[in-house]
Amino acid sequence: MSPGTDPNLAAVVETTQGAYRVVVGQNILTMLPDEFSTAGLSGRAFLIADEALFPVAVRTVQETLEAAGIVTHVMTLPSGEQAKTLETMSHIYDWLASLRGERGDTLISLGGGVTGDMVGFAAATWLRGVAFIQIPTTLAAMVDASLGGKTAINLKTGKNLVGAFHQPRLVLSDLDLLKTLPERELRSGWAEAIKHGLILDHKLLEDMEANSDSLIALEGDTTAEIIRRSVAIKAKVVSADEFERGDSRILLNYGHTIGHAIEASTAYGTFLHGEAVAIGMGVAGRISVELGLISEELLERQEATLKRFGLPTRAPGLDTDELIERTKSDKKSRGGAVQWVLLDGPGHATIRRDVPELVVRTTVDGLVGV
Repeated sequence: MSPGTDPNLAAVVETTQGAYRVVVGQNILTMLPDEFSTAGLSGRAFLIADEALFPVAVRTVQETLEAAGIVTHVMTLPSGEQAKTLETMSHIYDWLASLRGERGDTLISLGGGVTGDMVGFAAATWLRGVAFIQIPTTLAAMVDASLGGKTAINLKTGKNLVGAFHQPRLVLSDLDLLKTLPERELRSGWAEAIKHGLILDHKLLEDMEANSDSLIALEGDTTAEIIRRSVAIKAKVVSADEFERGDSRILLNYGHTIGHAIEASTAYGTFLHGEAVAIGMGVAGRISVELGLISEELLERQEATLKRFGLPTRAPGLDTDELIERTKSDKKSRGGAVQWVLLDGPGHATIRRDVPELVVRTTVDGLVGV
């Protein structure tokens, strides 16, 4: 079925592990059993959810599956990036072992990006790989983290250093779940959609600027359309560069080099992911200006858009030396050189491996340093 014949179908992601549907709409959790079958899945379902969603959303998914004859077991995980550890993963493995999870079973993630990363990694490694479904419940996960098969856990030395590429068999995003989010979490999620507009789709950025009030309020068809368009951008990039071996998928990391460093240096307890990425975009945008890639006007436009959605662009008081050191252990580094994703125009980005450290240090000092 093509996006043109199904109004809720945002994209079909094409990968070496198979194609999968990304469905985005309102009140669509009831579609899960049919989508489960369409994806060619059978066996039991192992639903692993963020504990913050218990019991209402968890019960809805479980009852929907079991009403369709799909035996469903449930486990909840602690909320937050701090829980994305080897210890938590060990608990998941023990639970699966106690229930004799088999290769024909399916893991289902119900939660934000943290839950999706952990459940995806569990699926990639349990019995050398089983199927899994993403049901993202945060905006950031819907437009970004749930797509593309990146799964991982954190180490003390950095974010997402242990992981695997393991594609989901289905992504089902029910926009009604967004209405339960705290305002700060919701605003954080818009950072990834804004990023897609800045680096790849100028028209998306323009439409987000023009409709910011209705998007922030999650009003009607406009919100669904913008989210589907953002999803389609990510899906297209993933389909073209599944394993991030070329440059196209690396472009999606605009703002993430410093963003991840900020998260790690503050022990994942101070900034939400979208907030850290927004600050990282501020740094990357300023570096882009300093290298003569974009005008001051475009940087000001980026900052104004982020602020309109309630996102920060700077965070004075962090340790500049620590942040710069953490960028050097970023998993996207090559030959010891940091790969900076920078803007070179509205809706266009580039990768630079030759950014002078003095430019980086001056910029970080000015926006997030002590």
